[in-house]
Amino acid sequence: MTMSSLPITIDDPINIKILSISEDRLEGFHRDPIGEISRRSSLNPDVVLERLRAMLTAGTIRRIRQTLLSTNLAQGALVAWQIDETQLSSAFDYMFQEDPFSGHVVIRTSDTKDGAGHYRLWTTIKVPEGFSLNAHCAHLANRVNAHRFKIMPPKRLFRLGVGHTRRRDLEPGSRTDSLATVLKTNLVTLTSSEWQVLTALKREFSAAELQRDLWSLRAKEVGITTEKFFQTAKRLQDLKVIGRFSTFLEHVKPIAGNQVVTRYNGLFHWAVPTGYEIDAGREVGRHHIMTHAYWREGGPEFHNVNVMGVAHGLDKNLILDHKSAIDKHLLEAGIPVNYTTVFWGGRSEIKPSEISPDAYIEWCKREGIFVSNPKDLTNKTLSDKEPTS
Repeated sequence: MTMSSLPITIDDPINIKILSISEDRLEGFHRDPIGEISRRSSLNPDVVLERLRAMLTAGTIRRIRQTLLSTNLAQGALVAWQIDETQLSSAFDYMFQEDPFSGHVVIRTSDTKDGAGHYRLWTTIKVPEGFSLNAHCAHLANRVNAHRFKIMPPKRLFRLGVGHTRRRDLEPGSRTDSLATVLKTNLVTLTSSEWQVLTALKREFSAAELQRDLWSLRAKEVGITTEKFFQTAKRLQDLKVIGRFSTFLEHVKPIAGNQVVTRYNGLFHWAVPTGYEIDAGREVGRHHIMTHAYWREGGPEFHNVNVMGVAHGLDKNLILDHKSAIDKHLLEAGIPVNYTTVFWGGRSEIKPSEISPDAYIEWCKREGIFVSNPKDLTNKTLSDKEPTS
């Protein structure tokens, strides 16, 4: 069967088997990720490879890459932006196209009628260690004429894993038997050789690069043996900067065959009393529908919400049913909820955030930003206005 005749839709039984594993089940670094998908899906490795190539070529799969736990490599935050409606679209385009350090870029709406509802643009931003996240956001605010922005770094993480295929038929309230694991954000410092391997690791694969032996060419480009590449990858995993090997689907945009993976994504907000943040996050994170769950401080602008999470689906009412089930579960677990709301995602784009210090210096030069002492990574600041948040 030629590649052009292979099924490329997400409802094909074989593709479902592959995607249910490959989207977010391959935690950590795997020497043979294709073999691991084959083993867990009970499919021949050649079948896995030909289907992945076909789906990637057709656009069913958006990208295939090794992800990183970049919260341990760079300062990261969820940032909400208050921007005039007339400039919202151009601001979106700038964040997505011109700022390599912005990852998720989403225009959101909320049922809330107060000031929080005026924050329509939401982005994730990561800035390499030694640079200023506040100053970076201040520069972006100047570029897009934002009135205000709110930076919300993660204090704890409870869930990270976007697996749309296996979440499509979940019943509201479906959850693990145990509490979600608490992940801390601890910035680590890498050597130049570790950065070289990490850079090769995280670059996405083209269809032509997909083969059983995925890493030998990446090791060759770094100039080391495959075994040395594996040893460094193991070291990076021990440092907790390796995420998962993953095949990414589009969140809301149509894919091959004009299929839609999800139609709605909800950013859930909960405000729980001080001291309950970790307990609440572990309860929220154990629900299978959640792709992300974290402790972030929203502050007075957002009714002091401190637990947030994201869920995706094809049916808005079903997503709300999932949230109602989580709300009920929190109360049953003895966790008071002082306030809750949902911010719904509309236009969105997602790209891997750049985290390289060298890439940051180059971006500063392109933006006309002064960087003090480029050779000293501990003393780099943007000479820009103070942030408005």
